[in-house]
Amino acid sequence: MFEDLREFIANLIANGLIAQVFAIAGFILALFLVARLMSEKRAPANTFAWLLIILLVPWVGVPLYLLLGGRKLRRLAERKSRLRPTLPGHTAHPRTVAHSPTIHALVAAGATPPVAGNTLRLITSGEEAYAALEEHIRAAQSHIHITAFILGRDDTGRRLVKLLAERARAGVKVRVLLDAVGSMFTCGLFANPIRQAGGKVGVFMPVLPFTSRGSANLRNHRKIAVFDHCTAMVGGHNLAREYMGPLRLAKRWQDFGAVIHGPAAALLNEVFLADWCFATRESPDALHAEIPIDCATQVHGSSELQVVASGPDVPGDALYEGIVSMIQEAQRSILIVTPYFIPDDVLLRSLIVKARSGKEVTLITPRSSNHPVADFARRHYIREMQRAGANVQLYSHGMLHSKAMVVDDHIAMFGSPNFDLRSLFVNFEIGILVHSPPDVMAIRAWAMALAQYCHPPKIERPRKFRIVGNLIEDLSRLLAPLL
Repeated sequence: MFEDLREFIANLIANGLIAQVFAIAGFILALFLVARLMSEKRAPANTFAWLLIILLVPWVGVPLYLLLGGRKLRRLAERKSRLRPTLPGHTAHPRTVAHSPTIHALVAAGATPPVAGNTLRLITSGEEAYAALEEHIRAAQSHIHITAFILGRDDTGRRLVKLLAERARAGVKVRVLLDAVGSMFTCGLFANPIRQAGGKVGVFMPVLPFTSRGSANLRNHRKIAVFDHCTAMVGGHNLAREYMGPLRLAKRWQDFGAVIHGPAAALLNEVFLADWCFATRESPDALHAEIPIDCATQVHGSSELQVVASGPDVPGDALYEGIVSMIQEAQRSILIVTPYFIPDDVLLRSLIVKARSGKEVTLITPRSSNHPVADFARRHYIREMQRAGANVQLYSHGMLHSKAMVVDDHIAMFGSPNFDLRSLFVNFEIGILVHSPPDVMAIRAWAMALAQYCHPPKIERPRKFRIVGNLIEDLSRLLAPLL
């Protein structure tokens, strides 16, 4: 029987029938994926890149798309929308910003309205970030909730794991949520001291086994730490030596964040709880029962803040639409600080039009980032910005990992998203829009202080033998939407 089966398979191979069957099946699958790709809301560059790789090299493009191509998880978005309640009695627009077009665009896209009654303290160095994080971990009385993309396997990571284990052993409810890819080597045994002390460590969307389509691609890039439900840290800092530490490090990256007290911190806690319940399958009702009734209504200061979550768990693209609105509503100036500058066509054209119309458009980005492909890919966009009259500045004092945006000195944004297609359309991200003028001006002052470490890009002159360089740049632009 087995000999007959082997002979039958050998005949199929000899006649080339198996290859034909696989070719036909691959073609049908490719058509199906193309139809699905065209139905999704994607940036044109992202759609075009996937179309090219699927149609030209389907034996590579099809499995890559099945593994990495997902952008929105409809069931996840529906489920998490039920897990993220609004704050009771404290979600009205502040009176001073009630008529802002950007706010209305954000709320219409699914973001929460801004809330008043907060205090905002900016964090502008890795040493300051670590000191604030350690201070609030030690001071927490009941709860410590932390979401991180990267937990470093280094002295900073070890020190934080030890400290969190101590607080869990002291009776504080410690919950740490780590991304399965960003913290691949630390979410297991490395974090076990927290578990052994009574704390909990959740792993966000493990790659193996494949629990959902696109889980390898859809990463939680949010950085949130919430203490006792009403105090939060948010920004771009990961829990690793490059980003923060107790002692000064010459090669430490320049990053940015803030400590928030008040209702906006309670909203950030809601984002954490929704992510935690999705990753661990715990009951949201039990977790919400731990929150004090008056936590969301206590007034701590005069800062007006808006928490904007973005990613596969949100039906629309609120953060992206908010950025588009901020640019298009700009009357005088636009200031952008980002480690990676790979905008889609809408964002690039909007910035170019503003620059050509005489508005002050400033872009601060690192001279060399930690991703060479992103640096090659951005060259085209930087040239277009310069030709339009924008002021492009390259930060030359190490790696710039800060993310911020200031428009007309009256609205600002900071958080975890980069100014690239992955952050704006793929990753789970968190952004904070700042509407209170003193805070906006403080963020602008910090950004402008970076200028002393910046210089404009060198003007590229035409060369006869730039074929290789042009090819690398074009290839990087093609691959950038997929990275």
